[in-house]
Amino acid sequence: MNKFVINLLSLSLGAVFLQAQDTSQHLRLGMIGLDTSHVIAFTRILNDTSNADHVPGGKVIAAYKGGSDDVESSYTRVDGFTEQLKNEFGVEILDSIESLCEKVDAVLLESVDGRPHLEQAKIVIKAGKPLFIDKPMAGSLRDVIQIFKLAHENNVPCFSSSSLRYYESLQKLKTEEIGELKGAISYGPCSLEPHHPDLFWYGVHPTEALFSVMGIGCQSVSRTFTEHTDVVSGVWNNGNTGVVYGLRTGHARYKVTTFGTKGIAEQNGGGNYVPLVREIMGFFKTGNPPVSARETVELFAFMEGADLSKSKDGREVNIPQLIKSNGGGWLLED
Repeated sequence: MNKFVINLLSLSLGAVFLQAQDTSQHLRLGMIGLDTSHVIAFTRILNDTSNADHVPGGKVIAAYKGGSDDVESSYTRVDGFTEQLKNEFGVEILDSIESLCEKVDAVLLESVDGRPHLEQAKIVIKAGKPLFIDKPMAGSLRDVIQIFKLAHENNVPCFSSSSLRYYESLQKLKTEEIGELKGAISYGPCSLEPHHPDLFWYGVHPTEALFSVMGIGCQSVSRTFTEHTDVVSGVWNNGNTGVVYGLRTGHARYKVTTFGTKGIAEQNGGGNYVPLVREIMGFFKTGNPPVSARETVELFAFMEGADLSKSKDGREVNIPQLIKSNGGGWLLED
């Protein structure tokens, strides 16, 4: 049996305590990192039963503030989001991740800065709590792989995803009759943050959407960079090609176009956080990650490989080699 399949089965077994619970009861949820608007949006969807977008099954009851002093979008917002979470939703703010894990059944790691995610995830994994990690999953490909390795070794269910993967408009695009898929272009905002690989900050969204359509098997990546745009091209093992077109020229919406043997299809419309929150709650209750570790690792290798390609004047970077060199060879085994 494929070792990765065995990994997924063991992760499911690691969540059997959640499956054994009465699913009519709310899971007690904890949040780590209150420096992103996602903590308010997700908590409103989960906790406010009068909300038309309410997703049942869990309630955010406790949180750990976190925050990063060297990331402007963190230190300028963390206090406000913390107070809103406490005052509007009655969430208990705790002074450590360890104390958080003692009070909850599952954890959403929301810190806007990906760099502390590995150390934060280590505590949650040690406590045996199912873990969803918001974008970016970590601050480097090596850290992404290490989180999955620790989760695997400790039989703790873990997954990460951008909300774009589950936009209804993208899900509809994937059902369009275009014959055999041959490629796709995904575009959207791609602002940069100096402490992260370039695409990790906002380019992660169109990259996630691209991999949602293309799947695993990316073999190489190359990048063309200008002040205003990025064109990052990947080649898959079946000969398909996928492109992320990142924009830094002002407001830009997200969109995917797919190319097949019988036609071309375009994503029409956008989406919201609700489908992702539904996926998270289903994951917490079953322990079955809706996105494989391998796919997430490949898309982060695509993004980190884009930085390497940029440093090499656009030359091609081998994705499997990059994953192996960062300790992820076990994910590529047949």
